[in-house]
Amino acid sequence: MENYDTKGIIGNDREALEEATDMVMTAQLMDWLDSSPCNFMAVGTMIEELEENGFEPLDISEEWEIEPGGKYYVVQNDTALFAFVAGMASPADGGFHIISSHSDSPGFKLKPNPEIYGDGGVVSLNVEKYGGGIMYTWFDRPLSIAARLMLRGDNPMQPRCVIVDLEDPVAVIPHLAIHFNRQVNEGNPLSVQKDMKPVIGTFDKATFEHLQSMGGVVKCMLADAAEISPEEILGMEAVLYPVEKATLAGVNNEYLMSGRLDDLSMAFTSLQALLTRADLPTAATRIVAVFDNEETGSHTRQGAAAPTLRNIMERITMALAGNANAETSMRAIARSFMISADDAHAWHPNYNDKYDPTNHPVIGGGPVVKINANCKYMTDSRGDAIFRALCERAGVKCQYFVNHGDVAGGSTLGNILTSQLDLAGVDMGCAIWAMHSACETAGVSDHLDTIKVFSEFFAL
Repeated sequence: MENYDTKGIIGNDREALEEATDMVMTAQLMDWLDSSPCNFMAVGTMIEELEENGFEPLDISEEWEIEPGGKYYVVQNDTALFAFVAGMASPADGGFHIISSHSDSPGFKLKPNPEIYGDGGVVSLNVEKYGGGIMYTWFDRPLSIAARLMLRGDNPMQPRCVIVDLEDPVAVIPHLAIHFNRQVNEGNPLSVQKDMKPVIGTFDKATFEHLQSMGGVVKCMLADAAEISPEEILGMEAVLYPVEKATLAGVNNEYLMSGRLDDLSMAFTSLQALLTRADLPTAATRIVAVFDNEETGSHTRQGAAAPTLRNIMERITMALAGNANAETSMRAIARSFMISADDAHAWHPNYNDKYDPTNHPVIGGGPVVKINANCKYMTDSRGDAIFRALCERAGVKCQYFVNHGDVAGGSTLGNILTSQLDLAGVDMGCAIWAMHSACETAGVSDHLDTIKVFSEFFAL
């Protein structure tokens, strides 16, 4: 993060102090995005920040000892994280204040045995699309590879885990020249299997066959980066990511451009709000829940459709209430509220016809409440009112997103979680352009305002 000097601010110049603080927070968000090129590394980034602020890890497989006011976190499958500050009251009396988001973003995963040897020794990779990304935005970008490696351990049931990032641009998905497809700008259907294979380099046949005998080009590169032998790797999950860093744009630097804004920006804002209020005693237990696999439907053990959050809430309730039972847990849930934080579609000046005429949020207009008559979002009038009251308390503007009547919308974490929990809440997010592109665009001020609103929520 760049070092912004706030020592030169004199006296009670509150406006200058707030501006300097905003610059630091924006730089921190940009660094946070750069250090989180995939879900594994995003969770690793969060763990580092939590431990720096005194949060203690809890193991799902062990017995928990939780103290009122204590700071803890739980990790599920290295890609989902649940950080919480235990309330001063039993959850049956104080309830839970929860902000949920997700760690994953659309992209491409490498298949096993990914190398394909072509003419002239050009080696490309066999990939699988993850989620619903805008594929043509991945062409002609410098790409790197990050992976979770599972290594041979003493116990076959407990392999060792290493997270590795090559960092350097080692691949590119080259586009076909317009001379071979004169209609490319009139619409260009893409095949993942044919069109989206990244190229990683040129190898003579002997070198390629030697690397393949050791497990493959990619496995050897990852092993070298992790300073291990390729033979130690029993399994791996490897993903591609663009290496371009987050940047500011616009004549006033009002826009933030980066990959993975959806939904790492909401994970960041919720975590910063929790850290800001972590030492403030409250009756409610405050939870930041960062799920995985939202982009593929959430139906994994680290996804929102799993009972993980419910189980964590029940264990916290039992630890803090002493003689907790089903009645205690139901009372705790009834006193709880969740903000489901997942980015929203910003009004696009080139496509006005795609948006609702009276409910289209703009970048820079503040946090967005998302509403859908067919219950694709969990927002109802009560949840809407609570969130708007939090915005008023924080001195922040609020806006709405509703789908155009003829355009079907997607769903997000809120209504998926309510299949597991009888939980009240609201779906919201920051307005962004090009959602699911390899590079998305958001508003700097919207994220700063969202931290303010979340901080108010965690202060109650």
